[in-house]
Amino acid sequence: MPGKVDADRAAARPRRTYIDWARGIAVLLMIEAHTSDAWTRAAAKKTIAFRDAIILGGFAAPLFLFLAGLALVLSATQTAERTGRRAAAVDAIARRGLEIFILAFLFRAQALVVSPGGPILSLFRVDILNVMGPAIVLAGVVWGLAGTTTARVASFATLAAAIGMFTPLVRSAAWIGALPIWLQWYLRPAGEYTTFTMFPWAGFVFAGGAVGALLATARDPSAERRLHVILAASGAALITVGFMAAARPTIYHASAYHATSFWTSSPTWFAIRVGILVVALDAIYGLAELAERVNVTLRPLTLIGQHSLFVYWIHVELVYGYASRLWLGRLPLWGTALACAMFSVLMYGAVLLWRRADWRVFTREKRTPGYRLA
Repeated sequence: MPGKVDADRAAARPRRTYIDWARGIAVLLMIEAHTSDAWTRAAAKKTIAFRDAIILGGFAAPLFLFLAGLALVLSATQTAERTGRRAAAVDAIARRGLEIFILAFLFRAQALVVSPGGPILSLFRVDILNVMGPAIVLAGVVWGLAGTTTARVASFATLAAAIGMFTPLVRSAAWIGALPIWLQWYLRPAGEYTTFTMFPWAGFVFAGGAVGALLATARDPSAERRLHVILAASGAALITVGFMAAARPTIYHASAYHATSFWTSSPTWFAIRVGILVVALDAIYGLAELAERVNVTLRPLTLIGQHSLFVYWIHVELVYGYASRLWLGRLPLWGTALACAMFSVLMYGAVLLWRRADWRVFTREKRTPGYRLA
Protein backbone atom coordinates (compact mmCIF):
# COMPACT_ATOMS: atom_id res chain seq x y z
CA MET A 1 0.00 0.00 0.00
CA PRO A 2 1.90 3.08 -1.25
CA GLY A 3 -0.19 5.50 0.81
CA LYS A 4 0.58 3.62 4.03
CA VAL A 5 4.28 3.46 3.19
CA ASP A 6 4.41 7.22 2.48
CA ALA A 7 2.59 7.99 5.72
CA ASP A 8 4.97 5.83 7.74
CA ARG A 9 7.94 7.44 6.02
CA ALA A 10 6.64 10.93 6.76
CA ALA A 11 6.02 10.06 10.40
CA ALA A 12 9.46 8.54 10.83
CA ARG A 13 11.37 11.40 9.26
CA PRO A 14 13.06 13.47 11.99
CA ARG A 15 12.53 17.19 12.28
CA ARG A 16 15.22 19.22 10.54
CA THR A 17 16.61 21.07 13.54
CA TYR A 18 18.82 23.31 11.41
CA ILE A 19 15.68 24.98 10.02
CA ASP A 20 14.70 25.93 13.56
CA TRP A 21 18.24 27.23 14.07
CA ALA A 22 17.98 29.30 10.92
CA ARG A 23 14.68 30.77 12.06
CA GLY A 24 16.18 31.45 15.49
CA ILE A 25 19.07 33.32 13.87
CA ALA A 26 16.52 35.33 11.88
CA VAL A 27 14.83 36.28 15.17
CA LEU A 28 18.12 37.46 16.66
CA LEU A 29 18.90 39.47 13.52
CA MET A 30 15.42 41.01 13.71
CA ILE A 31 15.95 42.04 17.32
CA GLU A 32 19.38 43.46 16.44
CA ALA A 33 17.94 45.49 13.57
CA HIS A 34 15.04 46.91 15.56
CA THR A 35 16.98 47.73 18.71
CA SER A 36 19.74 49.36 16.67
CA ASP A 37 17.19 51.48 14.82
CA ALA A 38 15.15 52.44 17.89
CA TRP A 39 17.65 52.78 20.71
CA THR A 40 20.83 54.16 19.09
CA ARG A 41 21.39 57.90 19.38
CA ALA A 42 21.55 60.01 16.23
CA ALA A 43 25.30 60.69 16.31
CA ALA A 44 26.13 56.97 16.45
CA LYS A 45 23.91 56.32 13.43
CA LYS A 46 26.42 58.15 11.25
CA THR A 47 29.17 55.61 11.89
CA ILE A 48 30.30 52.75 9.67
CA ALA A 49 29.67 50.28 12.49
CA PHE A 50 26.00 51.28 12.62
CA ARG A 51 25.71 50.99 8.84
CA ASP A 52 27.14 47.46 8.99
CA ALA A 53 24.80 46.55 11.85
CA ILE A 54 21.80 47.67 9.81
CA ILE A 55 22.96 45.73 6.74
CA LEU A 56 23.36 42.61 8.88
CA GLY A 57 19.98 43.07 10.52
CA GLY A 58 18.46 43.64 7.10
CA PHE A 59 18.82 39.94 6.37
CA ALA A 60 16.22 39.04 9.00
CA ALA A 61 13.18 39.78 6.84
CA PRO A 62 14.33 37.96 3.69
CA LEU A 63 15.43 35.01 5.83
CA PHE A 64 12.00 34.82 7.49
CA LEU A 65 10.26 34.89 4.10
CA PHE A 66 12.70 32.42 2.57
CA LEU A 67 12.19 29.96 5.44
CA ALA A 68 8.42 30.38 5.23
CA GLY A 69 8.53 29.26 1.60
CA LEU A 70 10.85 26.40 2.41
CA ALA A 71 8.73 25.22 5.35
CA LEU A 72 5.43 25.38 3.49
CA VAL A 73 6.74 22.95 0.86
CA LEU A 74 8.06 20.54 3.48
CA SER A 75 4.80 20.80 5.42
CA ALA A 76 2.69 20.31 2.29
CA THR A 77 4.76 17.29 1.28
CA GLN A 78 4.32 15.68 4.70
CA THR A 79 0.59 16.39 4.74
CA ALA A 80 0.13 14.90 1.29
CA GLU A 81 2.11 11.79 2.24
CA ARG A 82 0.22 11.38 5.50
CA THR A 83 -3.27 11.84 4.04
CA GLY A 84 -2.70 10.68 0.47
CA ARG A 85 -4.48 13.84 -0.75
CA ARG A 86 -2.65 16.75 -2.33
CA ALA A 87 -5.74 18.95 -1.96
CA ALA A 88 -5.59 18.53 1.83
CA ALA A 89 -2.05 19.88 1.84
CA VAL A 90 -2.99 22.88 -0.33
CA ASP A 91 -5.95 23.63 1.93
CA ALA A 92 -3.77 23.53 5.05
CA ILE A 93 -1.19 25.86 3.50
CA ALA A 94 -3.81 28.30 2.24
CA ARG A 95 -5.48 28.40 5.66
CA ARG A 96 -2.16 29.16 7.33
CA GLY A 97 -1.39 31.94 4.85
CA LEU A 98 -4.81 33.49 5.44
CA GLU A 99 -4.31 33.20 9.19
CA ILE A 100 -1.00 35.07 8.98
CA PHE A 101 -2.61 37.77 6.83
CA ILE A 102 -5.38 38.28 9.41
CA LEU A 103 -2.80 38.37 12.21
CA ALA A 104 -1.13 41.29 10.42
CA PHE A 105 -4.21 43.46 11.04
CA LEU A 106 -4.64 42.21 14.61
CA PHE A 107 -1.02 43.13 15.23
CA ARG A 108 -1.65 46.69 14.04
CA ALA A 109 -4.82 46.92 16.13
CA GLN A 110 -2.83 45.85 19.18
CA ALA A 111 -0.26 48.56 18.43
CA LEU A 112 -2.97 51.23 18.43
CA VAL A 113 -4.22 50.01 21.81
CA VAL A 114 -0.84 49.57 23.49
CA SER A 115 0.66 52.77 22.05
CA PRO A 116 -2.35 55.05 21.44
CA GLY A 117 -2.19 58.20 19.39
CA GLY A 118 -1.40 56.82 15.97
CA PRO A 119 -3.66 57.31 12.94
CA ILE A 120 -6.39 54.71 12.35
CA LEU A 121 -5.11 54.39 8.79
CA SER A 122 -2.02 52.66 10.17
CA LEU A 123 -4.18 49.54 10.56
CA PHE A 124 -3.64 49.02 6.84
CA ARG A 125 0.11 49.57 6.87
CA VAL A 126 1.87 46.86 4.86
CA ASP A 127 4.34 44.97 7.03
CA ILE A 128 6.05 41.61 6.65
CA LEU A 129 2.99 39.56 7.70
CA ASN A 130 0.89 41.34 5.05
CA VAL A 131 3.34 40.12 2.43
CA MET A 132 4.02 36.69 3.90
CA GLY A 133 0.37 35.65 4.19
CA PRO A 134 -0.72 36.13 0.54
CA ALA A 135 2.63 34.81 -0.73
CA ILE A 136 2.15 31.60 1.29
CA VAL A 137 -1.36 31.14 -0.14
CA LEU A 138 -0.12 31.58 -3.72
CA ALA A 139 2.90 29.34 -3.12
CA GLY A 140 0.60 26.65 -1.73
CA VAL A 141 -1.55 26.80 -4.87
CA VAL A 142 1.56 26.59 -7.05
CA TRP A 143 2.76 23.56 -5.09
CA GLY A 144 -0.59 21.87 -5.64
CA LEU A 145 -0.70 22.59 -9.37
CA ALA A 146 2.85 21.34 -9.98
CA GLY A 147 2.73 17.58 -9.63
CA THR A 148 6.46 16.77 -9.75
CA THR A 149 9.59 17.97 -8.02
CA THR A 150 10.99 19.32 -11.28
CA ALA A 151 7.82 21.27 -11.98
CA ARG A 152 7.75 22.69 -8.45
CA VAL A 153 11.37 23.78 -8.46
CA ALA A 154 10.99 25.34 -11.90
CA SER A 155 7.72 27.09 -10.97
CA PHE A 156 9.01 28.52 -7.71
CA ALA A 157 12.33 29.61 -9.20
CA THR A 158 10.62 31.23 -12.17
CA LEU A 159 8.21 33.15 -9.96
CA ALA A 160 11.03 34.31 -7.68
CA ALA A 161 13.10 35.52 -10.64
CA ALA A 162 10.08 37.19 -12.26
CA ILE A 163 9.20 39.09 -9.08
CA GLY A 164 12.79 40.28 -8.77
CA MET A 165 13.00 41.32 -12.42
CA PHE A 166 9.61 43.08 -12.49
CA THR A 167 10.22 45.09 -9.30
CA PRO A 168 11.74 48.14 -11.08
CA LEU A 169 8.90 48.12 -13.63
CA VAL A 170 6.23 47.94 -10.94
CA ARG A 171 7.87 50.71 -8.93
CA SER A 172 7.72 53.06 -11.94
CA ALA A 173 4.41 51.97 -13.50
CA ALA A 174 1.94 54.83 -13.98
CA TRP A 175 -1.12 52.52 -13.85
CA ILE A 176 -0.51 51.79 -10.17
CA GLY A 177 -1.71 55.30 -9.39
CA ALA A 178 -5.20 54.35 -10.60
CA LEU A 179 -5.52 51.55 -8.04
CA PRO A 180 -7.13 51.99 -4.61
CA ILE A 181 -4.63 53.59 -2.26
CA TRP A 182 -4.48 50.58 0.08
CA LEU A 183 -3.60 48.33 -2.87
CA GLN A 184 -0.89 50.72 -4.04
CA TRP A 185 0.80 50.25 -0.68
CA TYR A 186 1.28 46.56 -1.48
CA LEU A 187 3.02 47.28 -4.78
CA ARG A 188 5.38 50.18 -4.15
CA PRO A 189 6.59 52.24 -1.17
CA ALA A 190 4.31 54.89 0.27
CA GLY A 191 6.28 56.34 3.16
CA GLU A 192 5.27 55.17 6.61
CA TYR A 193 2.48 52.97 5.24
CA THR A 194 4.76 50.46 3.52
CA THR A 195 7.46 48.76 5.51
CA PHE A 196 7.43 45.99 2.88
CA THR A 197 5.92 45.54 -0.57
CA MET A 198 5.00 42.44 -2.57
CA PHE A 199 7.72 43.35 -5.08
CA PRO A 200 10.39 42.15 -4.37
CA TRP A 201 9.75 40.71 -0.89
CA ALA A 202 7.28 37.97 -1.91
CA GLY A 203 10.00 36.64 -4.19
CA PHE A 204 11.92 35.31 -1.19
CA VAL A 205 8.98 33.03 -0.31
CA PHE A 206 9.11 31.45 -3.77
CA ALA A 207 12.91 31.18 -3.66
CA GLY A 208 12.55 29.29 -0.39
CA GLY A 209 9.86 27.14 -1.98
CA ALA A 210 12.29 26.05 -4.70
CA VAL A 211 14.84 24.99 -2.08
CA GLY A 212 12.13 23.29 -0.03
CA ALA A 213 10.99 21.27 -3.04
CA LEU A 214 14.52 19.93 -3.40
CA LEU A 215 14.88 19.18 0.31
CA ALA A 216 11.58 17.28 0.26
CA THR A 217 13.20 14.73 -2.04
CA ALA A 218 16.01 13.94 0.42
CA ARG A 219 14.90 10.69 2.03
CA ASP A 220 18.03 9.94 4.07
CA PRO A 221 20.89 11.90 5.69
CA SER A 222 23.43 11.11 2.98
CA ALA A 223 21.09 12.36 0.23
CA GLU A 224 20.42 15.55 2.17
CA ARG A 225 24.13 16.04 2.71
CA ARG A 226 24.84 15.77 -1.02
CA LEU A 227 21.97 18.12 -1.77
CA HIS A 228 23.33 20.78 0.57
CA VAL A 229 26.70 20.64 -1.18
CA ILE A 230 24.94 21.28 -4.49
CA LEU A 231 22.85 24.06 -2.97
CA ALA A 232 25.95 25.74 -1.50
CA ALA A 233 27.61 25.76 -4.92
CA SER A 234 24.42 27.08 -6.52
CA GLY A 235 24.10 29.84 -3.93
CA ALA A 236 27.70 30.90 -4.44
CA ALA A 237 27.13 30.96 -8.20
CA LEU A 238 24.03 33.12 -7.73
CA ILE A 239 26.00 35.60 -5.61
CA THR A 240 28.71 35.78 -8.28
CA VAL A 241 26.22 36.31 -11.09
CA GLY A 242 24.46 38.98 -9.05
CA PHE A 243 27.64 40.98 -8.51
CA MET A 244 28.64 40.58 -12.14
CA ALA A 245 25.22 41.79 -13.30
CA ALA A 246 25.38 44.74 -10.90
CA ALA A 247 28.55 45.93 -12.65
CA ARG A 248 26.85 45.89 -16.05
CA PRO A 249 24.74 48.72 -17.55
CA THR A 250 21.08 48.58 -16.59
CA ILE A 251 18.57 46.87 -18.87
CA TYR A 252 15.70 49.08 -17.68
CA HIS A 253 14.46 52.34 -19.14
CA ALA A 254 15.23 55.58 -17.34
CA SER A 255 12.05 55.86 -15.27
CA ALA A 256 12.37 52.30 -13.95
CA TYR A 257 16.08 52.74 -13.27
CA HIS A 258 15.56 55.91 -11.24
CA ALA A 259 12.73 54.27 -9.26
CA THR A 260 15.11 51.49 -8.18
CA SER A 261 17.61 51.40 -5.34
CA PHE A 262 20.33 48.76 -5.32
CA TRP A 263 19.88 48.11 -1.59
CA THR A 264 16.12 47.68 -1.68
CA SER A 265 14.63 46.88 -5.07
CA SER A 266 17.24 45.99 -7.68
CA PRO A 267 17.09 42.48 -9.22
CA THR A 268 20.86 42.12 -8.74
CA TRP A 269 20.64 42.70 -4.98
CA PHE A 270 17.67 40.34 -4.85
CA ALA A 271 19.77 37.61 -6.53
CA ILE A 272 22.71 38.27 -4.23
CA ARG A 273 20.52 38.07 -1.14
CA VAL A 274 18.91 34.81 -2.27
CA GLY A 275 22.39 33.38 -2.87
CA ILE A 276 23.52 34.47 0.58
CA LEU A 277 20.43 32.92 2.17
CA VAL A 278 21.05 29.60 0.44
CA VAL A 279 24.72 29.54 1.44
CA ALA A 280 23.80 30.58 5.01
CA LEU A 281 21.25 27.76 5.26
CA ASP A 282 23.88 25.28 4.10
CA ALA A 283 26.37 26.63 6.65
CA ILE A 284 23.79 26.32 9.43
CA TYR A 285 23.08 22.77 8.28
CA GLY A 286 26.80 21.97 8.52
CA LEU A 287 27.03 23.44 12.01
CA ALA A 288 23.97 21.49 13.12
CA GLU A 289 25.50 18.26 11.78
CA LEU A 290 28.73 18.99 13.63
CA ALA A 291 26.86 19.82 16.84
CA GLU A 292 24.95 16.55 16.62
CA ARG A 293 28.17 14.57 16.28
CA VAL A 294 29.67 16.16 19.41
CA ASN A 295 26.33 15.94 21.24
CA VAL A 296 25.81 19.70 21.56
CA THR A 297 22.30 21.15 21.54
CA LEU A 298 21.37 24.80 21.27
CA ARG A 299 17.97 24.63 22.94
CA PRO A 300 17.51 28.41 23.34
CA LEU A 301 18.14 29.02 19.63
CA THR A 302 15.87 26.11 18.69
CA LEU A 303 12.99 27.27 20.89
CA ILE A 304 13.26 30.88 19.74
CA GLY A 305 13.15 29.64 16.17
CA GLN A 306 10.11 27.48 16.83
CA HIS A 307 8.29 30.47 18.36
CA SER A 308 9.47 33.15 15.94
CA LEU A 309 6.00 34.57 15.30
CA PHE A 310 5.35 34.90 19.03
CA VAL A 311 8.63 36.80 19.53
CA TYR A 312 7.85 39.03 16.57
CA TRP A 313 4.42 39.74 17.98
CA ILE A 314 5.54 40.90 21.42
CA HIS A 315 8.92 42.50 20.76
CA VAL A 316 8.03 45.35 18.39
CA GLU A 317 6.01 47.37 20.89
CA LEU A 318 8.57 46.65 23.62
CA VAL A 319 11.36 48.01 21.40
CA TYR A 320 9.59 51.02 19.88
CA GLY A 321 6.81 51.70 22.39
CA TYR A 322 6.38 53.20 25.82
CA ALA A 323 8.29 50.38 27.54
CA SER A 324 11.55 51.74 26.06
CA ARG A 325 10.79 55.45 26.26
CA LEU A 326 13.63 56.13 28.73
CA TRP A 327 16.34 55.01 26.28
CA LEU A 328 14.74 55.49 22.85
CA GLY A 329 17.37 57.12 20.64
CA ARG A 330 19.74 57.71 23.57
CA LEU A 331 22.24 54.83 23.64
CA PRO A 332 25.74 54.70 22.15
CA LEU A 333 26.29 51.84 19.75
CA TRP A 334 28.05 49.69 22.34
CA GLY A 335 25.18 50.35 24.74
CA THR A 336 22.68 49.26 22.12
CA ALA A 337 24.66 46.05 21.53
CA LEU A 338 24.62 45.26 25.26
CA ALA A 339 20.93 46.12 25.58
CA CYS A 340 20.17 43.99 22.51
CA ALA A 341 21.84 40.97 24.11
CA MET A 342 19.90 41.48 27.34
CA PHE A 343 16.66 41.92 25.44
CA SER A 344 17.29 38.68 23.50
CA VAL A 345 17.63 36.83 26.81
CA LEU A 346 14.37 38.45 27.94
CA MET A 347 12.65 37.19 24.77
CA TYR A 348 13.91 33.67 25.48
CA GLY A 349 12.41 33.89 28.95
CA ALA A 350 9.13 35.00 27.40
CA VAL A 351 9.21 31.95 25.11
CA LEU A 352 9.67 29.65 28.12
CA LEU A 353 6.71 31.27 29.87
CA TRP A 354 4.64 30.94 26.71
CA ARG A 355 5.42 27.24 26.45
CA ARG A 356 4.53 26.70 30.08
CA ALA A 357 1.18 28.39 29.51
CA ASP A 358 0.65 25.96 26.60
CA TRP A 359 -1.18 28.52 24.48
CA ARG A 360 -1.50 27.47 20.86
CA VAL A 361 -2.58 30.59 19.02
CA PHE A 362 0.86 31.19 17.54
CA THR A 363 2.43 27.73 17.56
CA ARG A 364 1.71 24.59 15.54
CA GLU A 365 4.39 22.56 17.27
CA LYS A 366 2.02 20.08 18.99
CA ARG A 367 -0.60 19.93 16.27
CA THR A 368 1.70 19.59 13.26
CA PRO A 369 4.78 17.41 13.70
CA GLY A 370 7.69 18.44 11.50
CA TYR A 371 7.59 21.97 10.14
CA ARG A 372 5.86 25.21 10.97
CA LEU A 373 5.28 27.96 8.43
CA ALA A 374 6.17 30.88 10.67
